[in-house]
This record gives sequence, structure tokens and C-alpha cells, in this order.
Amino acid sequence: MTNGNPTAAEEEVLDEIEAEDIDFLRLQFTDILGTVKNVSVPARQAEKAFTEGIYFDGSSIEGFVRIQESDMRLKPDPETFAVLPWQNREDGASARMICDVIDTSTGEPFEGDPRRVLKNALERAEEMGYTVNAAPEPEFFLFEEDEDGRATTETGDHGGYFDLAPKDLASDVRRDIIYGLEEMGFEVEASHHEVAEGQHEINFEYDDALSTADNVGTFRTVVRAIAAQHDQHATFMPKPIPRINGSGMHTHLSLFTEDGENAFHDEDDEFDLSATAHAFIAGILEHAPAITAIANPTVNSYKRLVPGYEAPVYVAWSDRNRSALIRKPAARVPAASRVELRSPDPSCNPYLALAVMIHAGLEGIENDLECPDPVRENIYEFDEQKREEYGIDTLPSNLGEAVAALESDEVIYDALGDHVAPKFVEAKQQEFQDYLVDVSQWELDRYLETF
Repeated sequence: MTNGNPTAAEEEVLDEIEAEDIDFLRLQFTDILGTVKNVSVPARQAEKAFTEGIYFDGSSIEGFVRIQESDMRLKPDPETFAVLPWQNREDGASARMICDVIDTSTGEPFEGDPRRVLKNALERAEEMGYTVNAAPEPEFFLFEEDEDGRATTETGDHGGYFDLAPKDLASDVRRDIIYGLEEMGFEVEASHHEVAEGQHEINFEYDDALSTADNVGTFRTVVRAIAAQHDQHATFMPKPIPRINGSGMHTHLSLFTEDGENAFHDEDDEFDLSATAHAFIAGILEHAPAITAIANPTVNSYKRLVPGYEAPVYVAWSDRNRSALIRKPAARVPAASRVELRSPDPSCNPYLALAVMIHAGLEGIENDLECPDPVRENIYEFDEQKREEYGIDTLPSNLGEAVAALESDEVIYDALGDHVAPKFVEAKQQEFQDYLVDVSQWELDRYLETF
């Protein structure tokens, strides 16, 4: 924001708004729970948005501010300008920009903004001489809608992992989603049917961590909007159907040095991983329970994190199997050396999730934490005694345990900042309490006529 004339990047956006005949701008930001919010303004307000910002009431946003300190300001990031591909041009074209939130009382970035929390983590990495790249693999389900347009859990296909049509009847929906994503600047690497019926995955290109977090929010929006055009409901709920695989968001991470070298690669290491990478892994393993509260933030998340459904629940790493929490994927070239955290699910706030992963890994590097040996056996087949022999802990089994782990982990709690941490804990404790006092249909079916 210049409080004067637009910058060169902002002028480019203004020119594109005119060239694309944009009528409305959606200025987007994210609350602490990861829900994308937006303030819609006429496109003629674009220059004002850049030079003065757009004011909004922060007291109505989850976890932002109290009613008596509610005025907030949106600062659009011109690098995030994109035309919305699902809008009918005859009804007027719309575009979006992702915004940073400014505290009007100080004029400084609002520390309760999840995008700010991630930027703080990236600034810590930069001070240590690193940039951070990330790539998520968000999975989702496509369900039929009923005659009233409400979501069902009927999938409409009977496909499995990498199946082709006619079993994978949603391939046309995936195709249109990919077209929409590409129109918004995504580099889509692959898409395929996942293990469960109605489950899909679309992978997009590795990018810097901030762009990646922005992209996850955009991805969820595009998938839902284009699925709706096909009378389908897309959901990123981790476990919408019992007793089948849930949806994860495996997240790949790597650090690069100031001269562009991959700080995770060392060809002399048995696993092609540098001492920096080993320490980064050790940091994530050390703080895995607390990270789980952020990366798996709903009651439903823990219906996915159970043994037997390919979800990682064991705090270990491996260079060759997927039963561990962290995997070292094969890399064809040094620049591709990375680590993959397999526990996150797509209901998480991507800004907060990436922030705590990065802080945990950097903590490992700063403290030169010793990385345990990789576990090359299938941990799913270990009994409790063997897991104890290997020193393998398990992730929290429910949201209450995860939030307790977050509260007791100073590194991860502090990574969220003084504003977000207590607000997040408060919201999630309330969610878990609501869950505990509710009575499910399973309980009624099991006990109502038995006792």
C-alpha cells in the first residue's frame, strides 16, 4: 500500500482489470479456522483498494477482534490477482485478490491474520538463510446432490486408485476443475481417482510456502464452485464415510539456501539427505503432537487418523514406506530432495499448518536435534511392544488430546502468536466439548433398544 500512487505491480493489475472487463473484485482473506472470507467491491474501487485499503468489521470474523476494536483494513496483494473462471461473463466478470489484514489502530499487519503468522515463520527462515518451498496433495470427495441441492454421501462412481472411466464417472468434473485452476495460474502436475469411491486428488506444482498456502485456499474454492456446476458437492471433510479411507493433505517441504541450492540434499548421505534435513525431520517429530492440533483441526480429523486406513498415526520417519508420519520421497534430481509430512488433512488452515511445520523444523535445525533412524518396516504391522522397542509414539487420538499437546508445547504455541494461539485453543476446546455432549446416531442404534 503506497498511500499515494499505485506501484508498478498494482498498475499492471489495474490494466488487466480494464482489459478483462472486470466488474467486481473479491478481496479475500482467511479466518483462524481456515475459512475463506471476502469483501466484494466494484472494480472501479481497485485503485483505492491499493492506495488506501478497504475497511471491514473484524468483530464478525472468527478469532479476529473484539467488538470495541473492530475496524480492520484489507491490503490486496497484486501478485494474487486472478479472474474467477466459473463466472458467466454475460453476467459480468469477477476477479479476486488475496489480502493481508492491517490493524487500523497501529497501521501495522494484524497479528491475528493467519497469513501474517505464516509470514512470521518465513521471516525466521530467511534470518537463518533459507527460503521454504512446499507442495500439498489435497484429497477430496465428490458427492451427488439431492433434489433440493443438498449434499448427500452418494458418490455416483465406483472407481478406485487411478481407475479410468466408466468406473471413474467424475473424470469430467476433474477435467473442468483442472481447466479452472489453470485459468487462475495453477501449474497442475497430475490428477487421479483416489482409493475410496468418490475420492479424488489433484496435485499442483511446488512453490514458495506463501504462494502454496494461498493456492490451497483457492483450490478449495475452485473445486467446490466447479463441482456445483456439475450438481456435485465437493467436500474436504477428512472422513465423510465411515470404514473407508479418509482424505489427507500430504505436504512436501524443502529449504533452499540464498544461492538457490537445496539445503536438504547431500549425495554423500545414505538417504541423500543433508544434516540440515535430518535436523528438520527431528524437529517435526519432536513437535508432532502439537502440530496435529493445527494440521488435523476437527473432531472428524481423528476418524481418519486411525490404524488400518493408510493414515499415518505413528511418530517416525522412513525412506521407503508410507506407514510412518514422515516419508522421504525418491528424488530424481538434487533440487527435488524433500520431506513429506503425511498427517495433515485438507480441513486445516494452510497458513497456520505450514507455519507450525516450518517453525518445528527450524527449531530442530537451531538446536541440532538428533534424528532417529528411519523405520523401514511396515509400522502398521507392529504390536504395542514392538513400537515401544523402536521408541515409536502415536499421534493424539482425538481433538482434545491434540489441543492439550498444543497448549503444553511452547514452541508451537508461540509460533501461532499471542493473538491466534489462545483464540484457536478456545475455539477447538469448545468444538471438542460440543462433541462430547452430543449423542450420535451410532449410539442410538447401538444402545437405545438394548438398555
